[in-house]
Amino acid sequence: MKNTARRLTLVAALLASAMAASGCLPLAATGAAVGTLAALDRRTLGAQTEDQEIELKASNRMREALKQPGGVSVTSFNRKVLLTGQVASEDDKRAAEAAVAALPNVRSIHNELQVLGRPSLAASAADASTTARVKAALVDAQDLHANVIKVVTESGTVYLMGLVSRREADRAAQVASRVAGVQRVVTVFEYITEEEVKRAQPQ
Repeated sequence: MKNTARRLTLVAALLASAMAASGCLPLAATGAAVGTLAALDRRTLGAQTEDQEIELKASNRMREALKQPGGVSVTSFNRKVLLTGQVASEDDKRAAEAAVAALPNVRSIHNELQVLGRPSLAASAADASTTARVKAALVDAQDLHANVIKVVTESGTVYLMGLVSRREADRAAQVASRVAGVQRVVTVFEYITEEEVKRAQPQ
């Protein structure tokens, strides 16, 4: 009974987080969800704080570095940055990466920006829906800790980030690939041992 309640809470937190990221929920409605996810995260509190700072500072830098910054999404996990979205030119793609590289605490950058121009609202909504379905599928998988995996979707491509074991990475990619709307799965994981996974689980 306790496990069922915990899974339901986690599902609600993950879905609320996905909806908030797409602008579907007001900030006040996501406070509990953010608190729940932070408590279950394998990153240190310091790393979580630095990731938030990197994302905020990078977004500000994009407005200065790019002609059309609205199509770029910055996701930082354990100081490892994923750039997704669409830009107007190869110069903008390089400028976006350079802007993030200049920030403190950034360990590495995975640049997946596409030179296509700004995405449509319909495409963004479809990606948000795919992200929500993938998160729900990860929660439903009994052998995964979905709360430690961050999901980002861009033009049907799903990016998975997190601190996971090789077994968890393979399983998460398998689960995500079977979700409707997913065209491709790209893993941007940082790997830890199974022993580290056990130590990281909340008591």
